[in-house]
Amino acid sequence: MTSGTVSQGVHLLVIDPQQDFCDGPCQGALAVPGADADMRRLAALIDRLGQGIDAIHVTLDSHQLLDIAHPAWWRDPSGAPPAPFTVISAADVMAGQWRAADPAQQDRSARYVATLEQQGKYALVIWPPHCLIGTPGHAVHPDLFAALMRWQIARHRAVNFVCKGANPYTEHYSAIAAEVPDPDDTGTLPHTGLLGALSRAGQVWVAGEALSHCVRATVTDIADHLGVDACRRFTVLGDCMSPVPALPGGPDFPALGREFLKAMQARGMMVADSTALI
Repeated sequence: MTSGTVSQGVHLLVIDPQQDFCDGPCQGALAVPGADADMRRLAALIDRLGQGIDAIHVTLDSHQLLDIAHPAWWRDPSGAPPAPFTVISAADVMAGQWRAADPAQQDRSARYVATLEQQGKYALVIWPPHCLIGTPGHAVHPDLFAALMRWQIARHRAVNFVCKGANPYTEHYSAIAAEVPDPDDTGTLPHTGLLGALSRAGQVWVAGEALSHCVRATVTDIADHLGVDACRRFTVLGDCMSPVPALPGGPDFPALGREFLKAMQARGMMVADSTALI
């Protein structure tokens, strides 16, 4: 994708800053240790430098209870759902260790897990139901939301809220496209509107949760679509994002976050603390 005309404006991209991902007072269903403090630091940044921020994009994880990455989707041979943080492999599904609770979804579910493994990005992890549409956990962290409202009043500009994840057949870590796009659902296909806006920004500051998942997936997709010249205009705010903890005997998510930051630096992005921005 070409970048088009580049402005001198600063855009802030905030990825999934929702209560269900926050520890502390939010008591999120999928709380990321450190996320509450991350969002408070981000709110302080907006209040401090908001007059110099020309646009704010906020992505929102937006799920149904019946979702391929939630317990209700799957059953073991005894009819029990998987516990949260269970990793389901294609071999597990082929062996009958896990089957779709709705038999009509079995073939599609098996194909999905196999496709995930072929892509080599993430295994299928069963998460606690989170960011369910209409619940308090779907809402933005309260301190950050208040800062966003103050910015809108001060700048007379609307925050661009971008929802993702409502398709139950695919995970949607990246705000750009789903893990396995559904050609019949444009909401899972590359988000050309968001990509276009970011491609025209003079600078892009990135924050959000979680570093190991939705931040990693979104920013990697942006880099892939926009190319190296655009990457040089991005700054990842390392003190405004935290990784999902490692699973016992499972994926080391903090390591994925560290590897992502190194990879983006190699592609030209800056990594800095929010307090270093002026």
